[in-house]
Amino acid sequence: MQLSLPVMSPKPDHTSEALLFSQLKGGSERAFTHFFERYYPAVTGFCKQFVYDEEQARSMAQEAFINLWLNREKLQKPEGIPSFLYTAAKSKCLNVLKHEKVVRNYRNVALAEKEQNLNLEVLNALDYDSLSLTELQENVSRFLEQLPEQTQIIYTMKRVAYKKNAEIATELNISIKTVEAHMTRALNHLREALSDYLPAFLIALFLD
Repeated sequence: MQLSLPVMSPKPDHTSEALLFSQLKGGSERAFTHFFERYYPAVTGFCKQFVYDEEQARSMAQEAFINLWLNREKLQKPEGIPSFLYTAAKSKCLNVLKHEKVVRNYRNVALAEKEQNLNLEVLNALDYDSLSLTELQENVSRFLEQLPEQTQIIYTMKRVAYKKNAEIATELNISIKTVEAHMTRALNHLREALSDYLPAFLIALFLD
Protein backbone atom coordinates (compact mmCIF):
# COMPACT_ATOMS: atom_id res chain seq x y z
CA MET A 1 0.00 0.00 0.00
CA GLN A 2 1.36 3.39 -0.94
CA LEU A 3 0.20 6.11 1.38
CA SER A 4 -0.12 9.73 0.31
CA LEU A 5 -1.15 12.93 2.03
CA PRO A 6 -4.10 14.51 0.19
CA VAL A 7 -3.72 18.04 -1.08
CA MET A 8 -4.92 20.68 1.36
CA SER A 9 -6.75 23.88 0.53
CA PRO A 10 -4.61 26.98 -0.19
CA LYS A 11 -2.79 28.46 2.77
CA PRO A 12 -3.65 32.04 3.79
CA ASP A 13 -0.88 34.60 4.11
CA HIS A 14 1.56 34.20 6.98
CA THR A 15 0.19 37.10 9.04
CA SER A 16 -3.43 35.95 9.00
CA GLU A 17 -2.33 32.34 9.62
CA ALA A 18 -0.38 33.40 12.71
CA LEU A 19 -3.34 35.43 13.97
CA LEU A 20 -5.77 32.57 13.46
CA PHE A 21 -3.37 30.20 15.18
CA SER A 22 -3.15 32.53 18.17
CA GLN A 23 -6.93 32.80 18.27
CA LEU A 24 -7.27 29.02 18.10
CA LYS A 25 -5.04 28.63 21.13
CA GLY A 26 -7.20 31.16 22.91
CA GLY A 27 -10.34 29.13 22.25
CA SER A 28 -11.80 30.89 19.22
CA GLU A 29 -14.54 28.87 17.51
CA ARG A 30 -14.05 30.97 14.37
CA ALA A 31 -10.37 30.06 14.18
CA PHE A 32 -11.13 26.40 14.81
CA THR A 33 -13.69 26.47 12.00
CA HIS A 34 -11.07 27.95 9.69
CA PHE A 35 -8.59 25.15 10.34
CA PHE A 36 -11.35 22.54 10.25
CA GLU A 37 -12.52 23.68 6.83
CA ARG A 38 -8.95 23.82 5.58
CA TYR A 39 -7.73 20.42 6.75
CA TYR A 40 -10.82 18.23 7.20
CA PRO A 41 -11.14 17.02 3.58
CA ALA A 42 -7.45 16.12 3.46
CA VAL A 43 -7.46 14.31 6.81
CA THR A 44 -10.58 12.39 5.77
CA GLY A 45 -8.87 11.39 2.53
CA PHE A 46 -5.85 10.28 4.53
CA CYS A 47 -8.04 8.04 6.73
CA LYS A 48 -9.75 6.53 3.70
CA GLN A 49 -6.40 5.13 2.60
CA PHE A 50 -6.54 2.92 5.70
CA VAL A 51 -10.20 2.02 6.11
CA TYR A 52 -11.67 2.44 2.60
CA ASP A 53 -14.99 3.61 4.08
CA GLU A 54 -16.18 7.21 3.75
CA GLU A 55 -18.34 7.32 6.89
CA GLN A 56 -15.71 5.67 9.05
CA ALA A 57 -12.98 7.92 7.66
CA ARG A 58 -15.04 11.04 8.44
CA SER A 59 -15.58 9.84 12.00
CA MET A 60 -11.86 9.29 12.50
CA ALA A 61 -11.01 12.69 11.05
CA GLN A 62 -13.54 14.34 13.35
CA GLU A 63 -11.94 12.67 16.37
CA ALA A 64 -8.57 14.04 15.26
CA PHE A 65 -10.03 17.57 15.26
CA ILE A 66 -11.58 17.08 18.67
CA ASN A 67 -8.18 16.00 19.91
CA LEU A 68 -6.71 19.12 18.29
CA TRP A 69 -9.16 21.35 20.14
CA LEU A 70 -8.49 19.64 23.47
CA ASN A 71 -4.73 20.05 23.00
CA ARG A 72 -4.72 23.44 21.24
CA GLU A 73 -2.90 25.25 24.04
CA LYS A 74 0.07 22.91 23.71
CA LEU A 75 0.69 23.68 20.03
CA GLN A 76 3.77 25.81 19.45
CA LYS A 77 3.38 26.87 15.81
CA PRO A 78 0.84 26.75 12.96
CA GLU A 79 2.92 24.17 11.08
CA GLY A 80 2.24 21.73 13.91
CA ILE A 81 -1.49 21.55 13.15
CA PRO A 82 -1.42 19.25 10.08
CA SER A 83 1.29 17.09 11.67
CA PHE A 84 -0.84 16.73 14.78
CA LEU A 85 -3.98 15.93 12.81
CA TYR A 86 -2.36 13.33 10.57
CA THR A 87 -0.63 11.63 13.49
CA ALA A 88 -3.82 11.52 15.56
CA ALA A 89 -5.81 10.24 12.59
CA LYS A 90 -3.22 7.61 11.74
CA SER A 91 -3.21 6.37 15.32
CA LYS A 92 -6.99 6.05 15.33
CA CYS A 93 -6.99 4.23 11.98
CA LEU A 94 -4.36 1.75 13.11
CA ASN A 95 -6.24 1.09 16.35
CA VAL A 96 -9.39 0.32 14.39
CA LEU A 97 -7.52 -1.96 12.02
CA LYS A 98 -6.02 -3.83 14.95
CA HIS A 99 -9.45 -4.10 16.54
CA GLU A 100 -10.77 -5.62 13.33
CA LYS A 101 -7.73 -7.91 13.24
CA VAL A 102 -6.71 -6.63 9.83
CA VAL A 103 -3.05 -7.33 9.21
CA ARG A 104 -1.06 -4.60 7.48
CA ASN A 105 2.47 -4.98 6.19
CA TYR A 106 4.46 -1.74 6.41
CA ARG A 107 7.63 -2.82 4.64
CA ASN A 108 7.59 0.09 2.26
CA VAL A 109 10.63 2.15 3.27
CA ALA A 110 9.20 5.43 1.95
CA LEU A 111 6.02 4.91 3.99
CA ALA A 112 7.99 4.09 7.14
CA GLU A 113 10.07 7.25 6.72
CA LYS A 114 6.93 9.32 6.15
CA GLU A 115 5.33 7.96 9.33
CA GLN A 116 8.51 8.64 11.29
CA ASN A 117 8.68 12.20 10.00
CA LEU A 118 5.06 12.80 10.99
CA ASN A 119 5.77 11.60 14.51
CA LEU A 120 8.89 13.75 14.78
CA GLU A 121 7.04 16.83 13.52
CA VAL A 122 4.21 16.48 16.00
CA LEU A 123 6.63 15.86 18.88
CA ASN A 124 8.53 19.01 17.92
CA ALA A 125 5.29 20.98 17.67
CA LEU A 126 3.96 20.27 21.14
CA ASP A 127 4.39 18.43 24.39
CA TYR A 128 2.07 15.56 23.69
CA ASP A 129 1.28 14.37 27.19
CA SER A 130 -2.42 15.16 27.40
CA LEU A 131 -5.02 12.46 27.91
CA SER A 132 -7.88 14.86 27.30
CA LEU A 133 -9.47 12.85 24.51
CA THR A 134 -9.20 9.65 26.53
CA GLU A 135 -10.81 11.42 29.48
CA LEU A 136 -13.58 12.69 27.21
CA GLN A 137 -14.22 9.18 25.92
CA GLU A 138 -14.32 7.88 29.48
CA ASN A 139 -16.96 10.50 30.30
CA VAL A 140 -18.96 9.41 27.26
CA SER A 141 -18.81 5.81 28.49
CA ARG A 142 -19.95 6.92 31.94
CA PHE A 143 -22.86 8.89 30.51
CA LEU A 144 -23.87 5.98 28.30
CA GLU A 145 -24.12 3.76 31.36
CA GLN A 146 -27.00 5.96 32.48
CA LEU A 147 -29.04 4.80 29.48
CA PRO A 148 -30.99 1.54 29.02
CA GLU A 149 -28.83 -1.45 28.10
CA GLN A 150 -30.18 -1.81 24.57
CA THR A 151 -29.52 1.88 23.87
CA GLN A 152 -25.93 1.39 25.01
CA ILE A 153 -25.52 -1.65 22.78
CA ILE A 154 -26.93 0.10 19.73
CA TYR A 155 -24.79 3.20 20.27
CA THR A 156 -21.67 1.05 20.61
CA MET A 157 -22.48 -0.96 17.50
CA LYS A 158 -23.04 2.25 15.54
CA ARG A 159 -20.22 4.46 16.82
CA VAL A 160 -17.54 1.97 17.88
CA ALA A 161 -18.07 -0.95 15.49
CA TYR A 162 -19.22 1.42 12.67
CA LYS A 163 -22.16 -0.78 11.72
CA LYS A 164 -24.96 0.48 9.50
CA ASN A 165 -28.48 0.83 10.90
CA ALA A 166 -29.67 -2.05 8.76
CA GLU A 167 -26.89 -4.30 10.08
CA ILE A 168 -27.74 -3.44 13.68
CA ALA A 169 -31.43 -4.06 13.07
CA THR A 170 -30.71 -7.46 11.56
CA GLU A 171 -28.33 -8.55 14.31
CA LEU A 172 -30.65 -7.47 17.11
CA ASN A 173 -33.84 -8.54 15.33
CA ILE A 174 -35.44 -5.11 15.59
CA SER A 175 -36.64 -2.54 13.06
CA ILE A 176 -34.45 0.18 11.59
CA LYS A 177 -36.79 2.77 13.10
CA THR A 178 -36.15 1.27 16.53
CA VAL A 179 -32.40 1.59 15.94
CA GLU A 180 -32.85 5.21 14.92
CA ALA A 181 -34.99 5.93 18.01
CA HIS A 182 -32.34 4.48 20.34
CA MET A 183 -29.58 6.49 18.61
CA THR A 184 -31.62 9.69 18.89
CA ARG A 185 -32.12 9.03 22.60
CA ALA A 186 -28.41 8.35 23.15
CA LEU A 187 -27.28 11.42 21.20
CA ASN A 188 -29.71 13.75 22.96
CA HIS A 189 -28.53 12.45 26.32
CA LEU A 190 -24.87 12.89 25.39
CA ARG A 191 -25.42 16.41 24.04
CA GLU A 192 -26.88 17.45 27.37
CA ALA A 193 -24.30 15.60 29.48
CA LEU A 194 -21.30 16.87 27.49
CA SER A 195 -22.39 20.51 27.65
CA ASP A 196 -20.32 20.93 30.82
CA TYR A 197 -17.17 19.70 29.05
CA LEU A 198 -17.24 21.02 25.48
CA PRO A 199 -18.63 24.04 23.60
CA ALA A 200 -21.76 23.33 21.56
CA PHE A 201 -20.03 23.41 18.17
CA LEU A 202 -17.54 20.77 19.30
CA ILE A 203 -20.25 18.54 20.75
CA ALA A 204 -21.95 18.65 17.37
CA LEU A 205 -18.71 17.59 15.71
CA PHE A 206 -18.10 14.81 18.23
CA LEU A 207 -21.60 13.38 17.86
CA ASP A 208 -22.01 13.95 14.11
